[in-house]
Amino acid sequence: MPGAEQYLKPDVIQTVARLDLRARFIVEGFLSGLHASPYHGFSVEFSEHRRYASGDDPKDIDWLVYAKTDRFYIKKYQAETNITGYLVMDLSESMAYTYRQQLTKFEYSICLAAALGYLMIHQQDPVGLITFDDKIRNSLPAKSKRAQLGSILALLAKLKPTGPTEIARNLRQIASMMQHRSLVMLFSDLLADPEPVINSLHLLRHRGHDVILFHVLDEAEVSFPFDGMVDLKDPESGENLVVDADGMRSDYLDAMQELRETYKRECSNAGVDYVPINTSQPFDKALLEYLSQRKARF
Repeated sequence: MPGAEQYLKPDVIQTVARLDLRARFIVEGFLSGLHASPYHGFSVEFSEHRRYASGDDPKDIDWLVYAKTDRFYIKKYQAETNITGYLVMDLSESMAYTYRQQLTKFEYSICLAAALGYLMIHQQDPVGLITFDDKIRNSLPAKSKRAQLGSILALLAKLKPTGPTEIARNLRQIASMMQHRSLVMLFSDLLADPEPVINSLHLLRHRGHDVILFHVLDEAEVSFPFDGMVDLKDPESGENLVVDADGMRSDYLDAMQELRETYKRECSNAGVDYVPINTSQPFDKALLEYLSQRKARF
């Protein structure tokens, strides 16, 4: 796997810097007229408003936002404009897959994490890193120092996705680890039973955390560009299965669409931001689209 410096080469840094400017523009526009306190950058977009969740005080609902979106959002206040972020990375072996793209799902997720970590640290918001497969493997405390991004990427560069994963169980443990309200940015291909994962996302929201779920799939997993008889291997069980790609394409694509629609629907109900991504999209473009969609909701 490439070293951490490969993810911060000059052209990538320039791209992230543009993301920073776009994010600042979006945040400033969103906050315009809402309050007089100085904004604190990228994370304010998440800390200024969040979806209403069970246990929230109804008096904190922003009715102006409800009038625009027909959804309940909680308005936060000046004292709460800083937020701690955690980049949460799935290390399951399936994340090491790529069909014909330059980056595996794991490497692509590192690019996303680098961009988001850069934005938070650039705005002096603390950010940490948690990695997991069948259990939590690393937990880097959140810091806002400039050196933190290098520490995060240096750790990720040493890791290799391997073995099975337990997404739901680890999310429950992460929820119990966090003592203060945080922004949880999860990167996973979600190749697991969705029901317990969704329940764990609800738990994180119930405890007051903001959650962004980046559902990172290889472009081949989304489009199924195979023909004839294909030997497929389950990356986590190691089992091989020879299938007729032409005969199963329609059923596969229907099942994949249903999975993504399920996450989209259930995340919306939970107040979780669901971001479906495939690795054929440039990571900066994917992030810009997501930020633009957030802006359009208000």
